[in-house]
Amino acid sequence: MGPERLGRWIDGFAGRHGPIEVTAADEVVRIEGADGAVAECVVPFPPLTAQGGGPLARLTTHARRERRVGVLLVRLGGYAAGVFQGETLVASKVGSRLVHGRSAAGGWSQQRFARRREKQASQAHDAAAEVALRVLGPHVAGLEAVILGGDRRAVDALRPDRRLAPIFALEADPFLTVPDPRLAVLTGTPAQFRAVRIRVVDPG
Repeated sequence: MGPERLGRWIDGFAGRHGPIEVTAADEVVRIEGADGAVAECVVPFPPLTAQGGGPLARLTTHARRERRVGVLLVRLGGYAAGVFQGETLVASKVGSRLVHGRSAAGGWSQQRFARRREKQASQAHDAAAEVALRVLGPHVAGLEAVILGGDRRAVDALRPDRRLAPIFALEADPFLTVPDPRLAVLTGTPAQFRAVRIRVVDPG
């Protein structure tokens, strides 16, 4: 749920399910209707703001707040890094490296192909790490969080690189499952990482 739509959605939930009771924790705001329906709103970038009125007012204010966020997307052979101020992309770099698919051949040819593919994958990971350092590194001190995405195995392959430790230290949910990291994909990520995820349990 986009932050700008959250208030209207809550009003609609109250209208459908009767008077509501609200309880709040650092990571979840729970809304229960008179008919037993429950909506659990996951707080983006927890903990929930401690000041600013009741739980729902604090949730909407918290969700709408403009943040400086880094994004790193990695898939085998493709990568993208960006810095967002709110929804605006202020720095970015996107790239790709050739990594051949798996071979169906057997014997020596397959072993040779596997070694070549492993080398290509290593070069792709190195390229992704360099881009992460170039784009996110200079902004680390001012970032509220870093959102990761793409393929988990490809992202995890970068974790042993000690140069990236300050970036991974800012890792925050959600992990974004996205297609090959292109500029258009990177530019569209705020719609995902700014969203308030809502779990609704109907009465009965």
